[in-house]
Amino acid sequence: MASRTHDPAAKPAWTRSARKSPLSSRMMRAIWRGLPEKRYDVGWEPGLEVPAADGSPLVTDHYFPRTDTEGDFPTLLVRSPYGRGLPWSPQYGMLFAEQGFHVILQSCRGTGGSGGAFDLWRNEAADGRATVAWLREQHWFNGTLGTIGPSYLGYVQWALALDPPPELKAMVVQVGLHDPYALFYADGALRLEHALLVGLGMTYQHRGIMPVAKATLRLQRRMRDIVTARPLRGAYSSALGDVPWLDDVMTHPDAGDPYWDGASLAGAAEGLSVPTSLVSGWHDALADQTFEQYARLREAGCDTALLVGPWTHTSAMQQGWPEVFAESLAWLRAYLCDDPSELRPTRVRVHVGGEDVWRDLDDWPSLPPVSTSWVPTPNGHLDQRVLTAPTDGAGSAPLASVRYDPADPTPSIGGPLLSRTAGARDNSALEGREDVLTFTSSPLAEAVDVLGPVSARLSVSTDTGYADVFSRLCDVDAQGRSTNVCDGLAQVETVGEGPSEVTVPMSSTAYRFPAGHRIRWQISGGAHPRYARNPGTGKSAVEAVDFTAIRITLHDGSVLELPDGSRTA
Repeated sequence: MASRTHDPAAKPAWTRSARKSPLSSRMMRAIWRGLPEKRYDVGWEPGLEVPAADGSPLVTDHYFPRTDTEGDFPTLLVRSPYGRGLPWSPQYGMLFAEQGFHVILQSCRGTGGSGGAFDLWRNEAADGRATVAWLREQHWFNGTLGTIGPSYLGYVQWALALDPPPELKAMVVQVGLHDPYALFYADGALRLEHALLVGLGMTYQHRGIMPVAKATLRLQRRMRDIVTARPLRGAYSSALGDVPWLDDVMTHPDAGDPYWDGASLAGAAEGLSVPTSLVSGWHDALADQTFEQYARLREAGCDTALLVGPWTHTSAMQQGWPEVFAESLAWLRAYLCDDPSELRPTRVRVHVGGEDVWRDLDDWPSLPPVSTSWVPTPNGHLDQRVLTAPTDGAGSAPLASVRYDPADPTPSIGGPLLSRTAGARDNSALEGREDVLTFTSSPLAEAVDVLGPVSARLSVSTDTGYADVFSRLCDVDAQGRSTNVCDGLAQVETVGEGPSEVTVPMSSTAYRFPAGHRIRWQISGGAHPRYARNPGTGKSAVEAVDFTAIRITLHDGSVLELPDGSRTA
């Protein structure tokens, strides 16, 4: 146990509340299986007011282990814009207090009854520091602090880590955010479904179960009208009401716009020495952000761990919760309680899709990546070839073409979404559309392991000069079912009739294509409403009223790059 940073005798005495944790949280706690036995009963102090950086009251609940003596326990700070009720109260307040932690569950300013106005990302660093200053004055605070939480609750952790207080000894960032721009945009293309669902959560979730349930149903009923509106700007108001920050997000597609200054907290990981555990899923909407921060932490020499499961953004905290909780608890005990007994021996643990096994690795990727190249042919085949030099798309012959009509856009199916439709899905119906190209390998004579970042180099031409290119890797089984593995989208501008080259990052994966299966490369002009429709005119996708159908032609020289995972098998 770390030594006390402050003298407890100089602090006001603490009278422990006799209140039990909320009934709803205790009921939810009772349904979980596969979790460790509790060590302590839990006490609860709700409705504390902590002064924010500008003095606004931040409403805060305190969960603590109930003991005959006061005890000496580390503290976990959980700051949320989504309220302090379900699921945060049982998942963090109760479960971790049961294991011997004080837990501070706080509503960010302007949410959950806290004072001030919520302003996406701009106040979290200062308010986090103000909360730590308040902690120093609490009699029960022993000077040892950790942080934990998912999604935006990860963002507030990175905000505190920009200038970490000396008390901060460990962080656990689960399916976490550090770059809001990358949450809302891919290469300048609006992640429309993300934007709408984040707008829903930020606006309603902190108000309680009924308001968010009604808003969710309202958005579901009006989703089609919203995502097909011309112009797209402002259409969400029929379901979400007036959300000024969301309008700002949707009208600033350029990452270099001053609007985004200070939004990315990528730099928090550079030079950080606070031990940090990262958790994600292969279909997590923020998986790429997790891999980016892992690389920065490793470069900084920071103690770090990475767990990636077969999860989406939400299922990691639901079906995956037993694994995520065990990983998080082991990390916090190791660095806050000086008990490393439950840490796994390797830095990285990933679930391998297609094989349904977990693999322990020394690093991510486990070795410097070596890619195998798969190239499309005019007859729709996908062949593995050894390429000794980068291809040059200039003047290359056309292989196939597809017509993308924004008035009847190619739909999105599965993948790294925030909605319940996320994850691995059957792509057969999608691939039967005329606006989707597929290139498929012969049945594999032996298994192919893919481990690391996937990408595509495309040589394409268009008849309008403007297009999006959606690229997806799929596994086709013996029955012909095509299941998505990973994907990505990039925007392309072309001049004249000649092709241009564009690289499409397709995220990362750990996947085994079994013998007898086939590898499929799927290419289209979009995935709606996951991404806003490209109008084909060069105009803003948010402001556009007029659409033009786009002819996209794929040329020889296009390559799908799959990182070879056989060296770790």
